[in-house]
Amino acid sequence: MKTDDGRQWATREDLIEHSGYSRTTLTNLWLARESNGHPEAHTIDGVMHWDLKVWTEWLAEHRRHRPRDEDRVDRSGDPDEELPPAGQARVLGIDPSRITQYEKNPPVGWPDPVRIEELPTRIRRWRTRRQLWQFADEHPLLGTVGRPPGPETKPRASKTEGSDPRIRVAAEALASQPDRKVREVAADLAREHGQSVDTWKRIITEARKRTQQ
Repeated sequence: MKTDDGRQWATREDLIEHSGYSRTTLTNLWLARESNGHPEAHTIDGVMHWDLKVWTEWLAEHRRHRPRDEDRVDRSGDPDEELPPAGQARVLGIDPSRITQYEKNPPVGWPDPVRIEELPTRIRRWRTRRQLWQFADEHPLLGTVGRPPGPETKPRASKTEGSDPRIRVAAEALASQPDRKVREVAADLAREHGQSVDTWKRIITEARKRTQQ
């Protein structure tokens, strides 16, 4: 962080620490600056910097204008705090059972635990907030798959979506991979979003029925 005439100038590393967002997310926000109004950078010693006050105000405004379901993730707290499964679920805004599913059938990018605690009847795996934030940034469907929005934000359902957003995910996967077998598509979805292959096979079957209605 640099200070010039009372203004604080932050590098991308500083913004990562300041916001809790991953490098990937901050890079994507910067690349989409023409549409999202992201502040311009100021080059200092050959490195891009941003006015921290201006950038923080922009981020707050950007968050306010996002759909309600887009930011279920809790970005507060120490990035390096180690959390047990229940705490991991709270940070990600998902049901604790999803963490159990991830341990049995981890989706792509699910982080390795930083610590493993052996209890008398089970193993408890600890992860940091920073790991969870990065995982959430790279998996935007995390907070919606298997957890439909509430009545006040629930959109009108289409034939392929119904009340379960997983049906929309399955329909999109089928449309993009029409020549693949159901089990192969189901296996890909299970790895990416959690839950079992058999569960995704049932969802795919339902998605096919709805597209034919």
